[in-house]
Amino acid sequence: MGNCQPTVFPYEDFDVVADIKAIRKACKGFGTDEQAIIDILANRSAWQRQQIKTAYFEKYDDELADKLKSELSGNFEKAILAMLDPPVVYAVKELRKAMKGPGTDEDVLVEILCTATNADIAMFKECYFQVHERDLEADIEGDTSGDVRNLLTALLQGNRDESYEVDEDLAEQDATALFEAGEGRFGTDESTFSHILATRNYLQLQVIFKIYEQLSGTEILDAIENETTGTLKKCYIALVRVAKNPQLYFARRLHDAMKGAGTDEDTLIRIIVCRSEFDLETIKDMYLEKYDVSLKDAIRDECSGDFKRLLLAICH
Repeated sequence: MGNCQPTVFPYEDFDVVADIKAIRKACKGFGTDEQAIIDILANRSAWQRQQIKTAYFEKYDDELADKLKSELSGNFEKAILAMLDPPVVYAVKELRKAMKGPGTDEDVLVEILCTATNADIAMFKECYFQVHERDLEADIEGDTSGDVRNLLTALLQGNRDESYEVDEDLAEQDATALFEAGEGRFGTDESTFSHILATRNYLQLQVIFKIYEQLSGTEILDAIENETTGTLKKCYIALVRVAKNPQLYFARRLHDAMKGAGTDEDTLIRIIVCRSEFDLETIKDMYLEKYDVSLKDAIRDECSGDFKRLLLAICH
């Protein structure tokens, strides 16, 4: 939405042979030259990194990911490996990881699925099957329940109107339906909320939220806060925030990953790596505006070592 700026662009003087030789050299001998690896990978587009991977294998008969795994460790290794996957492959790996084993990391499902375009959803389904030989929809259905399952399944249909047209009459009807499904009754009719939030275009939703506030005297996020709980509440809040301003949504996610004791490094990696070629520059602007501190300063305070240097390099 709007005029979004990335931080990572295709490298103009891209020379794949020079890059693979430099990476090979950085991994040779005693100790690893991590800075050389950062300088190359943080300044190449995802497509260029795929070229590097392919060329590395062809020249050295060795998988670049395996080589770097043996040389690196911790969150730095995790972030570098994330950068070596095509973005859609990395996303479906994250989806699978969120559902594997006991318990489900709903926050990850919400972050990935609630911010995806219809085209993203179609790619996720296809790629999920190719990578995991499993059906994404079946896994989501098996791993979630009730209204959350219904909402995520609705999002997986990829039926959102992606036009920029606003239908005022429909917005009035939807705002009234939302009011009657929530504040205007005892209990909440979640199916109405889920249908509207999963299918209307973002501009349409912004108009619906304005009319809702005029109707009820309550901001839509406050209504959701009062009417819902748990993961469903997180889903609805994410969908509303993404409809209002996707980059601010991601800025909030980054801030939440760093506040309080401990840092959620996986979320930092996922957003900074995945958004770097789309809108990370704009997310940085939103972060500064919202929290009065730059994203880079926040990363400097929260992270350390090569991991910190890599994230700062991707942020530029």
